[in-house]
Amino acid sequence: MGANTILTPAIINQAAGLAELAERWRRQGDEIALVPTMGALHEGHLSLVRAARNAAGRVIVSIFVNPTQFGPHEDLAKYPRTLDHDLELLRPLGVDAIFTPDENELYPPGFSTFVQPPDLSVLWEGAIRSTHFRGVTTIVLKLLLLSRATITFFGQKDFQQAAVVRRMLIDLNVGCALRVLPTVREPDGLAMSSRNRYLSADDRRRATALYRVLTNAQQALASGERDGHALAAEMNQALIDAGFDSVDYAVACDPETLQMADPIRLPVVLLVAARIGGTRLIDNLLFEGP
Repeated sequence: MGANTILTPAIINQAAGLAELAERWRRQGDEIALVPTMGALHEGHLSLVRAARNAAGRVIVSIFVNPTQFGPHEDLAKYPRTLDHDLELLRPLGVDAIFTPDENELYPPGFSTFVQPPDLSVLWEGAIRSTHFRGVTTIVLKLLLLSRATITFFGQKDFQQAAVVRRMLIDLNVGCALRVLPTVREPDGLAMSSRNRYLSADDRRRATALYRVLTNAQQALASGERDGHALAAEMNQALIDAGFDSVDYAVACDPETLQMADPIRLPVVLLVAARIGGTRLIDNLLFEGP
């Protein structure tokens, strides 16, 4: 086989099939990396896949729009589903298996067992979306069990999600490492997200303020700002002034507990979630010091 040969990944849609393949790899001594996604892939996802390819002998990418992490009035029905395009993006990356189950495969009739997420899940995203992290932790644990993964990759854009998953892995003694990679951004700073495609041209232009507000707050921290409530108020007002319709939260938090920091002690993470033109966007910046 030539050095430049690209292997065709196995496309698996049954849980039992994935578990059987992964168990065979584990018996062979292969390290397995899992990149869980909901599809509508972009460069942020692909950066995780490349890192997984460098870290493990086998790479599994899951593509599954998980219904249990959506609330009753959220965008489950219209969430972008672009499986054919996703497969084309993944084929050149040396992925070993792509798991594309339907809903009944992972949530069969009678399903009623969920993971109780850790305490930090009730803050911020959890306060706005009350059952969101129950769905996230449940599907992530199911995917890790099926894939027999020894390492899994998440993006920093969903900072609280990564923190919740990390806590779950520790608390439940799951033998899987978590690696969180930096947020991948568009040239104008907007964090790559599958939901960006919802934005109109005007909303897309105004959405760049999200990153600008974060970088301005980071500059304030570098200049010595340590009043958490004052910084939060400034970020909130700046987002409204920039044309966002509403702000769910814009805060400076302890990166481990996600409690609001006031006074601010470093390191600190700036978390924002705001709505523009009917689309909800989230972003963050981790500031460790000058």
